[in-house]
Amino acid sequence: MENIICLQCLICGKQYRPAEVDYICPEHGDEGILDVQYDYDFIGRQISKEALLGSNDFSIWRYLPLLPIHPGATIPPLSVGWTPLYPSRRLARHLDLNALWIKDDGRQPTASFKDRASAVALVKAREKGAEIITTASTGNAAAALSGLCASMQQANVIFVPETAPQAKIAQLLVFGSRVFLVKGTYNDAFELCLKATRTYGWYNRNTGFNPYMTEGKKTAAYEICEQLGWKAPDRIFVSVGDGCIIGGLHKGLKDLFALKWIDKMPKLMGVQAAGSNYIYAAWKNKEDIITKPPINAQTVADSISAGLPRDRIKALAAVNETGGAFICVEDTDILEAIPELARATGVFAEPAGAAAYAGLVKAVDEQLVSGDDRIVVLNTGNGLKDIAGAMQAVAQVATKPFYVEPDIKALQQVVAGWDSL
Repeated sequence: MENIICLQCLICGKQYRPAEVDYICPEHGDEGILDVQYDYDFIGRQISKEALLGSNDFSIWRYLPLLPIHPGATIPPLSVGWTPLYPSRRLARHLDLNALWIKDDGRQPTASFKDRASAVALVKAREKGAEIITTASTGNAAAALSGLCASMQQANVIFVPETAPQAKIAQLLVFGSRVFLVKGTYNDAFELCLKATRTYGWYNRNTGFNPYMTEGKKTAAYEICEQLGWKAPDRIFVSVGDGCIIGGLHKGLKDLFALKWIDKMPKLMGVQAAGSNYIYAAWKNKEDIITKPPINAQTVADSISAGLPRDRIKALAAVNETGGAFICVEDTDILEAIPELARATGVFAEPAGAAAYAGLVKAVDEQLVSGDDRIVVLNTGNGLKDIAGAMQAVAQVATKPFYVEPDIKALQQVVAGWDSL
């Protein structure tokens, strides 16, 4: 691919041609995550902001020259990307902010941000001639891969913890994947998936292992900036589990800055749940992100529950290099954010998606942001992914249905008491 210079190890800096390695730098075992380095002079001759104005492709593929895809590659038929960016004046007023937008990736084909990476994974697997694609996931990445594979009749094998929400497991089964419910944590599922990859030669989509997953996720940064007329926001708030999403946003912003399509780098604000705060703690305490041991991750936001975040190097760099911050929020804050976000904007977020908004609320309380900042909050998944979490959220804010007999007088009695509620 002419647009790629090399794949570079983020630990030792060693460079490889794309054909030399499939996933990682062999000098560091499974931790040797690689980063795709691009030839921006070449890319700048293939695509421009002006050319995009005339594009009718409202998906991630509108940015094809910026992606690690061979020309003429077969693209999945599902429309991935170009999700809406909603201005929220109501929440802005509530938080005393001048400008706030919600980027809703719950509108993706399988209802989560992870469709972006899985679309790229499917194309790369087809380039390799892979018969089977596999991934480990807390649920969303698996559902994304499962749905996209179904759209192209591609065999796949999925590893998820047996504790994954039923809605996410249902997606996998409906799409026809071979599903292994692992009796353990996400980390256990991840390690088993790696072993299966080596044993059977399956193509591996895992975050923090396959370097091309960042390249799919970075497309959200392109969309945010284009949807704002190429005037980059001041801050982007995003929930963090494995670290690949915030790392992807950082990569996309760096691409745009290198091409001079934006004139500044937004500060990236990573939000972690208190029960799964590996990267937050490493950032705050200046710990070695490579050697820090796993933690016991427990949070209601299953999509960002990661005892050992696999893309932690990129996540930490995303915050440090943009002058952003990591924020830690409690599960109660996350649950409270679900109905607050939904009632102000109509965007129904799963716990992990709502965590980003909870992080913004805390950042405002702690005066980490200015009222003049132009802020984007990224919702990474639809609330229907986790109905149990949603019901817990509404119970926390004392919202419940009314039970009534099928009789107008019974209804009138309930309505008459509304003022006292």
